[in-house]
Amino acid sequence: MAEGILRHLLGDRFDVYSAGTEPSRVNPYAVRVMDEIGIDISHYTSKNLDMYAGMPFDAVVTVCDRANETCPVFTGGGKKLHKGFPDPAGLSGGDDEIMAGFRTVRDEIKCWIESEFTGNQPAPSNHGS
Repeated sequence: MAEGILRHLLGDRFDVYSAGTEPSRVNPYAVRVMDEIGIDISHYTSKNLDMYAGMPFDAVVTVCDRANETCPVFTGGGKKLHKGFPDPAGLSGGDDEIMAGFRTVRDEIKCWIESEFTGNQPAPSNHGS
Protein backbone atom coordinates (compact mmCIF):
# COMPACT_ATOMS: atom_id res chain seq x y z
CA MET A 1 0.00 0.00 0.00
CA ALA A 2 2.86 2.37 0.81
CA GLU A 3 4.35 1.91 -2.65
CA GLY A 4 1.02 2.71 -4.30
CA ILE A 5 0.45 5.79 -2.16
CA LEU A 6 3.99 7.09 -2.72
CA ARG A 7 3.75 6.53 -6.47
CA HIS A 8 0.32 8.18 -6.61
CA LEU A 9 1.19 11.24 -4.51
CA LEU A 10 4.86 11.75 -5.30
CA GLY A 11 5.77 9.60 -8.29
CA ASP A 12 6.74 12.72 -10.19
CA ARG A 13 9.34 13.58 -7.51
CA PHE A 14 10.64 10.16 -6.45
CA ASP A 15 11.57 6.85 -8.02
CA VAL A 16 9.76 4.33 -5.84
CA TYR A 17 10.90 0.74 -5.37
CA SER A 18 9.23 -1.77 -3.11
CA ALA A 19 10.30 -5.12 -1.75
CA GLY A 20 9.67 -7.33 1.22
CA THR A 21 11.65 -9.47 3.60
CA GLU A 22 9.24 -12.32 2.84
CA PRO A 23 7.63 -11.56 -0.51
CA SER A 24 4.33 -13.15 -1.39
CA ARG A 25 1.33 -12.17 -3.45
CA VAL A 26 -0.21 -8.72 -3.15
CA ASN A 27 -3.06 -9.10 -0.67
CA PRO A 28 -6.49 -8.86 -2.35
CA TYR A 29 -7.78 -6.76 0.54
CA ALA A 30 -4.99 -4.25 -0.07
CA VAL A 31 -5.97 -4.09 -3.74
CA ARG A 32 -9.60 -3.45 -2.77
CA VAL A 33 -8.97 -0.70 -0.20
CA MET A 34 -6.50 1.07 -2.46
CA ASP A 35 -9.03 0.98 -5.29
CA GLU A 36 -11.46 2.78 -2.97
CA ILE A 37 -9.16 5.82 -3.00
CA GLY A 38 -8.45 5.64 -6.73
CA ILE A 39 -5.09 3.85 -6.62
CA ASP A 40 -4.77 0.67 -8.69
CA ILE A 41 -2.20 -1.75 -7.27
CA SER A 42 -3.71 -4.84 -8.91
CA HIS A 43 -0.71 -5.11 -11.27
CA TYR A 44 1.90 -4.80 -8.50
CA THR A 45 4.10 -7.74 -7.67
CA SER A 46 5.81 -8.70 -4.45
CA LYS A 47 9.58 -8.55 -4.82
CA ASN A 48 12.48 -9.73 -2.67
CA LEU A 49 14.96 -7.26 -1.17
CA ASP A 50 17.81 -9.18 -2.81
CA MET A 51 16.90 -7.76 -6.21
CA TYR A 52 17.98 -4.29 -5.02
CA ALA A 53 21.24 -5.32 -3.35
CA GLY A 54 24.02 -2.95 -4.33
CA MET A 55 21.71 -0.25 -5.70
CA PRO A 56 22.24 3.26 -4.36
CA PHE A 57 19.28 4.89 -2.63
CA ASP A 58 18.73 8.37 -1.25
CA ALA A 59 16.37 6.91 1.35
CA VAL A 60 15.19 3.49 2.46
CA VAL A 61 11.74 3.52 4.02
CA THR A 62 10.41 0.66 6.13
CA VAL A 63 6.80 0.45 7.27
CA CYS A 64 6.76 -2.68 9.39
CA ASP A 65 8.87 -3.59 12.38
CA ARG A 66 10.13 -6.87 10.91
CA ALA A 67 11.44 -5.05 7.85
CA ASN A 68 13.07 -2.43 10.04
CA GLU A 69 14.89 -5.12 12.01
CA THR A 70 15.97 -7.23 9.05
CA CYS A 71 16.42 -4.67 6.29
CA PRO A 72 19.97 -4.81 4.98
CA VAL A 73 22.19 -1.77 4.89
CA PHE A 74 22.14 -0.34 1.41
CA THR A 75 25.66 0.70 0.49
CA GLY A 76 24.52 3.60 -1.66
CA GLY A 77 24.15 5.84 1.37
CA GLY A 78 21.03 7.79 2.07
CA LYS A 79 18.91 7.95 5.14
CA LYS A 80 16.74 5.26 6.63
CA LEU A 81 13.20 6.16 7.65
CA HIS A 82 10.99 3.85 9.66
CA LYS A 83 7.39 4.09 10.72
CA GLY A 84 5.81 0.93 12.07
CA PHE A 85 2.28 0.08 11.04
CA PRO A 86 0.35 -3.04 12.00
CA ASP A 87 0.37 -5.72 9.31
CA PRO A 88 -3.29 -6.07 8.32
CA ALA A 89 -2.59 -9.37 6.54
CA GLY A 90 -2.92 -11.10 9.92
CA LEU A 91 -6.45 -9.84 10.55
CA SER A 92 -9.23 -12.33 11.00
CA GLY A 93 -12.98 -12.02 11.03
CA GLY A 94 -15.59 -11.29 8.44
CA ASP A 95 -15.03 -9.40 5.22
CA ASP A 96 -16.29 -6.11 6.71
CA GLU A 97 -13.95 -6.35 9.71
CA ILE A 98 -10.91 -7.18 7.60
CA MET A 99 -11.70 -4.38 5.15
CA ALA A 100 -12.04 -1.94 8.06
CA GLY A 101 -8.63 -2.98 9.37
CA PHE A 102 -7.01 -2.55 5.96
CA ARG A 103 -8.66 0.87 5.58
CA THR A 104 -7.27 1.97 8.93
CA VAL A 105 -3.73 0.96 8.04
CA ARG A 106 -4.05 2.46 4.54
CA ASP A 107 -5.20 5.78 5.96
CA GLU A 108 -2.44 5.82 8.59
CA ILE A 109 0.19 5.13 5.93
CA LYS A 110 -1.24 7.84 3.67
CA CYS A 111 -1.26 10.43 6.47
CA TRP A 112 2.33 9.59 7.42
CA ILE A 113 3.54 9.79 3.82
CA GLU A 114 1.82 13.13 3.29
CA SER A 115 3.32 14.51 6.49
CA GLU A 116 6.81 13.02 6.11
CA PHE A 117 7.38 13.61 2.40
CA THR A 118 5.34 16.71 1.57
CA GLY A 119 5.37 18.56 4.88
CA ASN A 120 1.59 18.87 4.69
CA GLN A 121 -0.61 17.82 7.56
CA PRO A 122 -3.49 16.04 5.83
CA ALA A 123 -7.01 16.33 7.03
CA PRO A 124 -8.25 13.08 8.56
CA SER A 125 -10.04 10.93 6.03
CA ASN A 126 -13.47 9.65 6.79
CA HIS A 127 -14.12 6.35 5.04
CA GLY A 128 -17.19 4.43 6.10
CA SER A 129 -16.76 0.89 7.27
